[in-house]
Amino acid sequence: MASVSALFVFFLLSYLVLLLSAQPEETYSSHNCPPFPCGDLGWIGFPFASITHPNCGIGIVDCSKNPVMIQLVKGDYRWYELISSSVHQPNAYDLVILDRTLLKNLSSGRCELLTNWTIPQSPFISFQIISTNRTFVKCNSTVHDLGPMESGDINCTGNYKIRANDTYPSVVIPPPGCSIIQLPNKRGGRDNERYVSGVFELQTNASDACSQCYEGEGQCQLDLERKFICAKEVLVITLTTLSVAIGVLIVIGLSFRQKFGSYNVINLLKKESLTHQSVEAFLKNNKPFGIRRYNYSDIKKMTKFFRDKLGQGGYGSVYKGKLQDGSLVAVKVLKGSTGNGEEFINEVASISRTSHVNIVTLRGFCFEGSKRALVYEFMPNGSLEKFIYKKDSPSDHQLQWETLYKIAVGIARGLEYLHRGCNTRILHFDIKPHNILLDENFCPKISDFGLAKVCPREQSIISMLGARGTAGYIAPEVFCRNIGGVSHKSDVYSYGMMVLEMLGGRKNIDAEVDRTSEIFFPHWIYRRLELDEELTLHGLMTEEDRQNAKKMTIVSLWCIQTDPSNRPAMSRVVEMLEMSHNSLQIPPKPFLSSPTRLEADSSTVVVLSHSGS
Repeated sequence: MASVSALFVFFLLSYLVLLLSAQPEETYSSHNCPPFPCGDLGWIGFPFASITHPNCGIGIVDCSKNPVMIQLVKGDYRWYELISSSVHQPNAYDLVILDRTLLKNLSSGRCELLTNWTIPQSPFISFQIISTNRTFVKCNSTVHDLGPMESGDINCTGNYKIRANDTYPSVVIPPPGCSIIQLPNKRGGRDNERYVSGVFELQTNASDACSQCYEGEGQCQLDLERKFICAKEVLVITLTTLSVAIGVLIVIGLSFRQKFGSYNVINLLKKESLTHQSVEAFLKNNKPFGIRRYNYSDIKKMTKFFRDKLGQGGYGSVYKGKLQDGSLVAVKVLKGSTGNGEEFINEVASISRTSHVNIVTLRGFCFEGSKRALVYEFMPNGSLEKFIYKKDSPSDHQLQWETLYKIAVGIARGLEYLHRGCNTRILHFDIKPHNILLDENFCPKISDFGLAKVCPREQSIISMLGARGTAGYIAPEVFCRNIGGVSHKSDVYSYGMMVLEMLGGRKNIDAEVDRTSEIFFPHWIYRRLELDEELTLHGLMTEEDRQNAKKMTIVSLWCIQTDPSNRPAMSRVVEMLEMSHNSLQIPPKPFLSSPTRLEADSSTVVVLSHSGS
């Protein structure tokens, strides 16, 4: 009888917890989200929210900063300085903002970092740049026929030249060695000339549907077909559903008691409840913006009951799916999670903070009981792994040197963004060809953030209880702390080893080669660099291909230096890949390789415990 009472008390307490958690969350509402004062900028309101009440808007303003900072769309990695703000109609503002990153690059002459200036996109708010775009031609130092600098051109200190050229249409094919970029201009100065300053005027407008939803105390969301819906909390339905669920749980619990004993059942349920609550607490506190939460029934429907399997690994399986709007997705269904759901939380926490052309887009996720799944954009060309190893790639699957070089640069840009472009630094810890996906144009996208760690941008060295990564790509300091601290330079090592594999056409840990060859794989590459020998990869090589291959070789050997302090940051890696190969210094010969080979393939994830500090 006492055990029945204990079981009843446990379910009663669980019921009370669920009732409390069912209280309506803060919503977009004209009643509980009034305009807020922001110093000299006056009052600001919807569609923008104060950083202290982020659920009240689509963008966020941090009035505690000096100067005031604004994030145009919540969840975007970019923050701008807000210079002025004025209302031109309800829920619509005229803003003057300063892009300090652009201003810094212009002032320092770092033209290699200048690309098309874009603003974030949102289905709930539109942005219009009041200042006009101006077309520029960006060329590397090998192009000499651009003529002298004129008014409106941009000064560059490195290996680039940027000329204003308003006669170029935006879709023109640029001359060899050049690209077309567009930057918003403003007029000013004595002659009212146009120039790029980093200061832009924007007009913002919340959509009519979202404005009406906000006035009606609802939240602007998208359904499965990516169509607008106005979601409102309905407490009565929630409580009714919970009451029925609790009643069913009590009956099931009493049945389990008769078969297994109440003590073990209660302990089991407590353990599962804590795991579930920890993940739910994270999802509630972080609320990944713009990423939809699906039911498991939605996952089964979009994958046609898991009919088309794309691959599998230690994490689970990946299936091809289709959303109701017709767009294709890749659905990663996770195996029974261990611990407190760390890999699932890592994936959602890290990737929901990103927005970059070289980072895979997370379209949604499912967390329903023990069922966990992640919904990604579909990459038709799969992973880089199947294209770079000669023994695995038929001749029609092998990539040309030009494509390999662009992939290496794209991955470097993606890692640079993770390390420096987000509000928080994201360390991936599992960079390898298997985790690089290719779209229809072979644009690379970094994926699989299950082992990632999120840390403050200013934090250089992080602490970990154990090593993490995949054999063959783990930086030496990750498994031997006497070498140095674990930091973003650990991703640099993995990137360098991966590029070496792209150059050599084989895995650096290969079960089909002898151990001497395995251990000295980087030395094999280094030796060919010293002798100025080609790497015997497929395809005819132009002179430009040879130069790019040599740059990739030198850069990758710098990346795998044993001492982390000798490795370049990813921002420097991008610069090195884009400069002339004659400007690059040959690195010292690497003297350590990856940890001892595991008798497993390159998808084996290593999580090692150790006693070192």
